[in-house]
Amino acid sequence: MRAAALVLAMAATLSAGAASPRVAQAQNDYPNRPVSLIVPYAAGGVADVAMRLLGDKLSARLGQQLVIENRPGAGGIVAAQAAAAAPADGYTLLMTGNNTAIATALFKTLPYNVLTDFASISTAAFFDLLVVTRAGSPLHSVGDVIAAARANPGKLNIGTINPGSTQNLAAELFTNTAEIKAAIVPFRTSPDMAGALLRGDIDMAFEFYAAVHGLLADNKIVALASAGASRTAYLPQVPTVIESGLTDYEVTSWNGLSAPASTPARIIATLNHAVKDAIPSADIQTRAAEMGGDAFEHTGGDDRPVESGHEQMVRGHRKGRNCQT
Repeated sequence: MRAAALVLAMAATLSAGAASPRVAQAQNDYPNRPVSLIVPYAAGGVADVAMRLLGDKLSARLGQQLVIENRPGAGGIVAAQAAAAAPADGYTLLMTGNNTAIATALFKTLPYNVLTDFASISTAAFFDLLVVTRAGSPLHSVGDVIAAARANPGKLNIGTINPGSTQNLAAELFTNTAEIKAAIVPFRTSPDMAGALLRGDIDMAFEFYAAVHGLLADNKIVALASAGASRTAYLPQVPTVIESGLTDYEVTSWNGLSAPASTPARIIATLNHAVKDAIPSADIQTRAAEMGGDAFEHTGGDDRPVESGHEQMVRGHRKGRNCQT
């Protein structure tokens, strides 16, 4: 019996030793097939455009296609739940950002734990919102918006995308800060909201430049203000909401990449380095500016503060910026 036990023990040891090289080899070969990136928004919005832009560069650096999988709805919960349940092998990633922190604050319970179910790879980009209206609107400034809302409480219609989105909460913050009553009308997608603005179904909207830059270029809509701390490089003539009189108002959005929590550190490092290598490229910086990115920025790897769990993602913090949402 002792001899049999010894043989079994030796066999188990040899089996474990043989498995380790295979696991290590799988990690060393990563990626050897396409990688899926789940985006919690519909195609065409700023998050989708930003991730596709970054995804093209990552595909070239990783040697495998990074496939964007749009899963909008429920304030990003649907997408996050799918990513949290995926195998922790590096082949399913999640676009995280403002929506991740927002969902944690809005919902009493979630089907995942944002601190323990995800591993942060890197932040990628930061964006300022725009306050826009249709061309020919009687609203020419933030001051006009506030005056119109106060003259007819509850009559002003403000468009945003899904409830709980950065745009939606930015509108709520605006009405609270300005102390006005207005109807906030959520739409499922940015194109739906833009169409309603053009038709006159809504009076104004909160949206990112990437989603409306074509309409701005065609002079079909106009920007009344930007929501960041300072004017944007792409619309320097447009004042900030702060300059327009609401000195306590600032909204900045951010996004980045995460993976299921148990994803091997070697794979996280591979992805982190790929992001760090991709972001400084001249073409990605140019495209980021064209789509309204304040700047694509890498804040992972050596630049990432040491924090437990996924706290960096929840905080969504960039030095010098107050992300009030």
